[in-house]
Amino acid sequence: MIITNIEQIPGRDAIAELGLVQGSTVRGKHIGKDILAAFKGLIGGEIRAYSELLVEGREEAISRMRAEAEALGADAIINVRLTTSSITGGAAELMAYGTAVKLSP
Repeated sequence: MIITNIEQIPGRDAIAELGLVQGSTVRGKHIGKDILAAFKGLIGGEIRAYSELLVEGREEAISRMRAEAEALGADAIINVRLTTSSITGGAAELMAYGTAVKLSP
């Protein structure tokens, strides 16, 4: 499955648009990591625990989007976008969405 943030696949034509597909996950902070992050916030620098949490969340959202596209029989997902939003003080939603298409051979 080709997944891209551009509007078309170079050298291939989309012969059918199968619709919008999306995948999302909600991730919460771990209390232990939250305490360490508070200390890191005092001295500055990257908070790796949160960076890892977001990377895992994006990967899960993309995986769920891919599964939805595969269920439709798609060959590719074009114009993919990723968003993050705060659900509560301790949790964030990560979403991936795009257009599932069938490609010419």
